[in-house]
Amino acid sequence: MSLRQHAEDYLALRRALGRKMAADGRMLLDFAARLDAAGQPAVTVAAALEWATESRDASPGHWGHRLGIIRGFARHMRTMDPATEVPPADLIVAPQRRKPPYIYSPEEISALVHAAGTITAPLSAAGMQALVSLIAATGLRLGEALALDRGDVSTADATLTVNGKNSSQRLVPLHPTTLTMLAAYAARRDSLCPSPASPAFFITRTGRRPVQGWAQDAFARLLVQAGIGQPRGRRRPRIHDLRHTFAVATLTRWYQDGTDVQAQMPVLSTYLGHSSAESTYWYLEAAPGLLALAAARLEAPAQKGTTR
Repeated sequence: MSLRQHAEDYLALRRALGRKMAADGRMLLDFAARLDAAGQPAVTVAAALEWATESRDASPGHWGHRLGIIRGFARHMRTMDPATEVPPADLIVAPQRRKPPYIYSPEEISALVHAAGTITAPLSAAGMQALVSLIAATGLRLGEALALDRGDVSTADATLTVNGKNSSQRLVPLHPTTLTMLAAYAARRDSLCPSPASPAFFITRTGRRPVQGWAQDAFARLLVQAGIGQPRGRRRPRIHDLRHTFAVATLTRWYQDGTDVQAQMPVLSTYLGHSSAESTYWYLEAAPGLLALAAARLEAPAQKGTTR
């Protein structure tokens, strides 16, 4: 059996366990096909390193990710072929640093929603207004919002049934104002497109589910119209940053209200669909204002203990 066939079996196993392995799967198949073409019957550290770092302009983080894909496959192959070499985990040292998010102000979110309303196509205008408002109000990922079907929006229970990463599913409660906004969009959508080609909650002018690229391109135009530019030395604001803004705003409110943030963090993690609280704690580092609030909370008991 060729290494590519082994790679296909490995990917089928990972996907059966809930991993999508889309882009990673394509890269792994490319690596396996390279070895097959070279007549190399087993994975070696040298071959894995050469393939992982073939793009000399890429960052060490990108190289490390590619090598990690091979490492998982190599561990799998080692159980069947002792000649397989598993690349060491520290072979490529790359700092894992997430770029800080752009945090929108309430005024900027209002400007984005207003800009969406000026889109020429009525259904696209209504859809982008509702999409921006929904992500800002709930912190959904863009893919999660676009994946919603009509049956996923329950007006009776005021909840969304959200299909998240790795085939996970969660219920997201809705504020009454958000529910009213979604109902208004649904009424507008049905009047403009009474016979859609998809059960999707959000649809395009063709009656089909929007793709993420369409929403991202439309949002980029809204940024220009709303006068939101790229901060110096930072990446351009994205629609995904509305999710970050929701998380930071929630944590900020908790600190300001005196809420036990540590006790509530698992609740926020579940609400956002994070696999662990670690992903949620990242916001304390990503937003300097939050870190300052957390530090002040820690200093308060100490200062109280020194008073006489």
